[in-house]
Amino acid sequence: MEKRWINYPLPPLQEIADLGKELNINSYLTAILLQRGISDFESAKKFFRPSLEHLHDPFLMQDMEKAVVRLKEAIDNNEKILVYGDYDVDGTTAVAVVYSYLKSFYPHCEFYIPDRYAEGYGVSEAGIIWAEENGYSLIISLDLGIKAGDMVTMAAHKGIDFIICDHHLPGGEIPNAVAVLDPKRNDCGYPFNELSGCGLGLKLIHAFAKKYKDEKEVFEYLDLVAVSIASDIVPINGENRTLAFFGLQKLNQNPRPGLKSLKDLSGIKIDQDISSVVFTLGPRINAAGRVAHAKAAVELLIAKTEEEASALAEKVNVKNDLRREFDLSITEEAVAMIEGNETLRKAKSTVLFKNTWHKGVIGIVAARCVEKYYRPTVILTESNDKVTGSARSVKDFDLYQALENCSDLLEKYGGHKYAAGLTLDRSNVGAFQKRFEEVVSASITEEMQTPVVEIDIVLPLDAITSKFISVLKQMAPFGPENPKPTFEARNLYVANSLSSFKDKHVRFLVGQNGSEIVFQTVGFDLGENYSRLASGDNFKMAFTIEENSYNGITSIQLRAKDIKFE
Repeated sequence: MEKRWINYPLPPLQEIADLGKELNINSYLTAILLQRGISDFESAKKFFRPSLEHLHDPFLMQDMEKAVVRLKEAIDNNEKILVYGDYDVDGTTAVAVVYSYLKSFYPHCEFYIPDRYAEGYGVSEAGIIWAEENGYSLIISLDLGIKAGDMVTMAAHKGIDFIICDHHLPGGEIPNAVAVLDPKRNDCGYPFNELSGCGLGLKLIHAFAKKYKDEKEVFEYLDLVAVSIASDIVPINGENRTLAFFGLQKLNQNPRPGLKSLKDLSGIKIDQDISSVVFTLGPRINAAGRVAHAKAAVELLIAKTEEEASALAEKVNVKNDLRREFDLSITEEAVAMIEGNETLRKAKSTVLFKNTWHKGVIGIVAARCVEKYYRPTVILTESNDKVTGSARSVKDFDLYQALENCSDLLEKYGGHKYAAGLTLDRSNVGAFQKRFEEVVSASITEEMQTPVVEIDIVLPLDAITSKFISVLKQMAPFGPENPKPTFEARNLYVANSLSSFKDKHVRFLVGQNGSEIVFQTVGFDLGENYSRLASGDNFKMAFTIEENSYNGITSIQLRAKDIKFE
C-alpha cells in the first residue's frame, strides 16, 4: 500500500545552532529536540536526566487530602477495604500496586476485578452487592468510576464509601464519592493530566505514604507503572516520562516475581523498552481478562515468590496462546468476508458482524483490519443478547464523531477519536452498517485513506556515528508524544547482501552515493520492493535506527519503514 510521507518543518537554523552549541550535540538531533518543545538547557537537562524529584506533589490533585484522610480513618478503624479495578493491563497493574502496598502493612483488604462478560466495563451492581455481603465499607476504584455516579450512590445507601481514581474524561456530573481523583476534572489544578490509571493509583499511595509513612517505599512499584504506561498508550512526556524511565530501569534490573516470570516465558534476553512491553508483557497480562477472568493477572502481579509467580505465569501464558488463536482465526474470517464481497472490498469503511466471534479479541481484530485495509473499522459480535463492538480509526478521522452520527441506532457508545466501543440491538446491525458507511464516505478524505509515515528530519548516513547513537538512546523512553525519531535518507542504493525472508520482508546493506559508509537494513512488510532493489535503482528510505544484538555482538541496524524509488 502506497504511503504518504510527511516531513516535519525544520526549526530556524539559528535556534538549531544556538541550542546545539549549548548542549554539544549535532544539528540533526538538536532540530528534533526543538521540534519536541525542548528549547533551552534547563528543559534539555530535565529531558535527558529524569529524576524522581521531577514528580509533582500528589497533594496538588483535587480531593487527594480527602482521599488519604478517609483511607487512614479506614485503617485506624479496622474497616475492610476493597481495591476495585478494570480488567485490562492498566486496571490490573493499578490494583496490584494499591493492593500490594496496603496489604504490606494492613491485613483487612482484598481486590475485585469485574468479569468482562458477566458484568462488563465499570463499577457493577454485582460488585457493590459482593462488597456489601462481605462487609466492605470502603471501595477504592482504579481506572474506572468517573461515570459511575449511580453505583456510588447505591453503595452509599449500603454504607459503603468510594474513593475514585480514574484518568478518563468525566461526564456531566462528578460522582458523589468521598474523593474523586481525576486530573481531567475541570476543577483539578494538577499540572499533568495524562497519567495512566496505574499512575493515578501510585499517586494515591504516594500521598498516603508522604503523610503517614515512608514515601520511598512506593517507588518499588514503578515496574508495574511502566507496564501500564506502555500498554495503555498514554503520552511519554512530562511526569509519565519520569515514571516510565525509572519503571523500565526496575523492570530490567530487579522486576517483581510476576513480571520476571512473564519476561522469562516471553524469552526476553535484552533490556525492555516501551515497544517491547507493548508486544510481549502487555498482551499476556491482558489475555487473562480477554479469554477468562482478569483475577489471574492480578494474582500473578502480586505474587511474592518466583515459584508462585512461575506457576501463575504459565496459566496466564496459556490464556495468551488461546487469545492468539482466537485473534488469528477471527482476523482470517474477517479478511475472507471482505475479499469475498465486492461491495465490502470497495467500501470506505469496514463493519463486520458474526455472533460467534469472541468478544475479548474483537478490538485486536479491528486494529488488524485497519492495518490491512486502512479505513475506519467496526467489528461486532453478540454478547448477553446484545450486539457489542470495537471500533478503530485511521489518522485524522474522528471515529467518535462518526458514531455520534449513528447514535439513534446505538444503545451505548464511548471512546475517543481513534478507538471506541459500542452496543446495539441485533435488529439494527444492517442499518448501522449502511449508516456508518454513508457517514464515513461523506467525511473521509483521500489523504486520510493513505497510511502516513511522519519524518523528523533528512539525515545523511555518515551522520550516524557512535556519539549520535549515544545521544539518540538517551532520548528514550519512546512512545506517544516522544516517538522514536524517523529519518529520511536520499540517493541510496543496495550495496550488498540483498535477501528476502518469509516472502514479505527484505534485508540488505544500504549505501549512499558520495559516502563510503554502509549499514545493515531490515524492512518488514516491504518485500514488494525486492525486484527494484535487485535491479540497482536508486531510492530514498524512511527509517529508524536500532541496535541489533546477535551472538553477543551489538551492531547498528536501520529499520526501513518505507522505500520510494527516485
